[in-house]
Amino acid sequence: MSTSASSDSTIGAVSSTQNNDALDAAHPYYIHPSDYPGMNLVSTVFDGKGYDGWGRDVVIALFAKNKLGFTNGSLLIPTDPILQKSWARCNDMVLSWLLNSLSKEIAESVLYSNSAKDLWKDLEERFGQSNGAKLFQLQKELGALVQGNSRVSGYFTKMKSLWDELDALNAFSACICNCECGAKIKNLKAYQDERLLQFLMGLNEIFIGVRSSILIKSTLPSIGQAYSLVMQDKKQREINASPVYPTDSAFFTTANQPPGNRKSGEYKRQKGIYTPKKNTYICNYCKKVGHNISQCYKIHRFPPDFKFTKGKRTQTAALASSRVDPEQARPNVADPLNLTQENI
Repeated sequence: MSTSASSDSTIGAVSSTQNNDALDAAHPYYIHPSDYPGMNLVSTVFDGKGYDGWGRDVVIALFAKNKLGFTNGSLLIPTDPILQKSWARCNDMVLSWLLNSLSKEIAESVLYSNSAKDLWKDLEERFGQSNGAKLFQLQKELGALVQGNSRVSGYFTKMKSLWDELDALNAFSACICNCECGAKIKNLKAYQDERLLQFLMGLNEIFIGVRSSILIKSTLPSIGQAYSLVMQDKKQREINASPVYPTDSAFFTTANQPPGNRKSGEYKRQKGIYTPKKNTYICNYCKKVGHNISQCYKIHRFPPDFKFTKGKRTQTAALASSRVDPEQARPNVADPLNLTQENI
């Protein structure tokens, strides 16, 4: 009995493997060797918040694996018994991926779903219902969104995420017909221009120049082009901003001031500046600087109110030395009238 059951399971596994090998890799029932039930389909686990973003991630992942038809109902149960097994295997695989992407509480509520389509429909009815309150909230956030203290990149990213949520709620449906009247292109352009104006109105006043240059164009650019122009203007202003060097500026200001407006000590400490002395005379008698021989006190006597700084002895010696005959103080120059024949 056990031997027959074992052989039946082995035959089933072999036939299943042969059936998967017989399928083309592009067939929806084909399971890649890297796919297994315990893998995580998306990196974020859905916990009841942000269903729109999480649902889009799941749709992208399932479409990449060619299994999106198991959730939207486009792949029905085939009539061929062999393909029915392949369909059931793929359906259980997608069910396992979806359960692994849900929180524990939500996964328990949809654990007994018969198919991936039923599970996905349950989630759509509970969390993905588009209503007026959601649209009102998104439009209110867009109307109040401004740059403020945020960077331009952060402000643009926040606004674009709100736009994407509105598109996910089917608030705007683009025409896909092949009409030649041009109304489709005009409607799409008007829709893009409206979003461009929303982006420009929320920028800080520092970008008023680039904003004006964008608005005066006969044809408004796309949102991506406008964002590029704003970033180029921001980088250009950062390059043209001149740095401030307080030390060099102070030195430049001091060096260009007239000498009368500077402090004497600060003026004298500067290198390369020479202040000549007022009196540069040298006495031929006492060899001191500051006077000539006609003003020397040692020849013409010290004045009565002269104050000596080296004591009484110095004062007495100075007075004694001051009694010098002016004739003796004259330079030793021979009188031309007394020259003899030998001197000549």
